[in-house]
Amino acid sequence: MPELTADERALLDLVDDEEIVADLRELVAIPSVGGSAGEVAAQRWCAAWLRALGLDVDEWDIDLAELTADAGFPGAEVARTEAVGVVGVLPSSGGAVDDPALALCGHTDVVPPGNLDAWTGDPFELRIRAGVGYGRGVCDMKAGLVVAIAAVRAVGRSGLHRQRPLAVHCVSGEEDGGLGAFALLRRGHRAQACVIAEPTAGDVIPANAGSLTFRLEVPGRATHGSLRWQGVSAVEKFGVVHAALRDLEKSRNAQVPREFAHLEFPWPLSVGMLRAGDWASTVPDLLVAEGRYGVRPGETIEAAQQHFEDAIGEAAQRDPWLRDHPVRISWPGGRFASGQLPEGHPLLGQVGAAVESVGGWAPRVVGAPYGSDLRLYAAAGVPTLQYGPGRIEHAHAVDECVELADVFTAARVYALLAARACAEVTGR
Repeated sequence: MPELTADERALLDLVDDEEIVADLRELVAIPSVGGSAGEVAAQRWCAAWLRALGLDVDEWDIDLAELTADAGFPGAEVARTEAVGVVGVLPSSGGAVDDPALALCGHTDVVPPGNLDAWTGDPFELRIRAGVGYGRGVCDMKAGLVVAIAAVRAVGRSGLHRQRPLAVHCVSGEEDGGLGAFALLRRGHRAQACVIAEPTAGDVIPANAGSLTFRLEVPGRATHGSLRWQGVSAVEKFGVVHAALRDLEKSRNAQVPREFAHLEFPWPLSVGMLRAGDWASTVPDLLVAEGRYGVRPGETIEAAQQHFEDAIGEAAQRDPWLRDHPVRISWPGGRFASGQLPEGHPLLGQVGAAVESVGGWAPRVVGAPYGSDLRLYAAAGVPTLQYGPGRIEHAHAVDECVELADVFTAARVYALLAARACAEVTGR
């Protein structure tokens, strides 16, 4: 286990668990569902906290019209009339102006809570039972963002000499495409490396797959239900399409890189919504299906889309009806490309060493099947990986939760990682 210095031990003692819980309680109480006023309020909360900690804060109103017109815009799935960007920088001890040695990134937006009756309490009130915190966004990823703030607070209090600045990136719109991170990077904010506080269950994730949202419009021919054989049911024709999707998923997951081998389907294909028919006794003439389609590491979005469209087209050619009445395919919503840390980059070892110093174990290094802001940072030339408190299976769930012990551990890992990164002198 890497040895802690006396200064590092003192730094870890400055991470205050009670302050972390208080911050998390405040942030969970803001109903920051994507596209709502709460999303903006959560960003404003972050800006205020970072200013209170003495950071230099860039808080700006994002020009949505200009941003969405950008050729590289990653897409969005909710309507917004406003969005706010927030970056806080803890300067170096000497005040030198340079890219931060490290950026700690977290998103403030959350998915809707869904059926409120299914929750055991108010989704936007932090409830703690047996060392577990419950509330919408507590896992994905307000606990991670609070961890970043706690780490910066400890580093600032420590008085440790910082050769390089330290940054906190607070973004919104991550859940539906990555608008916030895209705006932040487009504004020119960079760092020598970045850690995103996605829930990783103690693992370190240097690579993840991407994902796309697809929409299929399957045509049929309507007629009275009592004469169904004279019509063509779009529901039945979707059976042909769905079989092709299952075959496509199987073939795309036949061979996977080692870091994704722990997953049954590293790049899954899932149908999430179906809509068909407008009258019970009418054969439906249209079925609309929407779902999620995984993008393989190193695969372009365009190549992934072509593979999908070819599979549907080939299946349609084998069906007399679909051959003459093609399925319409479109790609609404966010565009999550895959992303990864460059091979051999020292950030992986640095995060692993910090985890081992704090927790006493070496974390697993694995790939993730979901898309995230990692790919936007990577595309902008910022080496990035994911490490944060919580488990992905608890994200977006009813009674979303996080183990507070994991939160406290992650805060100390972040503080140690940040102090070590900012103490280093680079060859620049």
